[in-house]
Amino acid sequence: MVKAESAKPKILIIEDEPLISMMLEEMLLDAGCTVSGSAQTLKDALPLAETADFDLAILDLSLGSESSIPVAEVLARRKRPFIFASGYGSTALPVEHRSRIVLEKPFHFPALVQKLELALPGWVPVPDL
Repeated sequence: MVKAESAKPKILIIEDEPLISMMLEEMLLDAGCTVSGSAQTLKDALPLAETADFDLAILDLSLGSESSIPVAEVLARRKRPFIFASGYGSTALPVEHRSRIVLEKPFHFPALVQKLELALPGWVPVPDL
């Protein structure tokens, strides 16, 4: 968990669309975060979920024809915080994850910052200048 106001939270991005991933990365940088890694496929995301160093993961619910739920299960087992990104809202999530924070697609900067503040208690956005 991010403790100091000046600390930049490290965010792991799991998103199958390269342009959306790049846009999300730019928004995170604008909010004062760093990106610790990213993956576009379930195959690449699972090892990151097991070993990567990050403060929060953002998981696109749908990775092409696959779901990111196996990644969410790994993160939940590791007690690592994560939020889902979805255009379908929390109703698309399995029952066991419906209480998770959902970042609605299409992404909007104020909504992203709000979800980060919810998921990272004590974090205050500090834009890079």
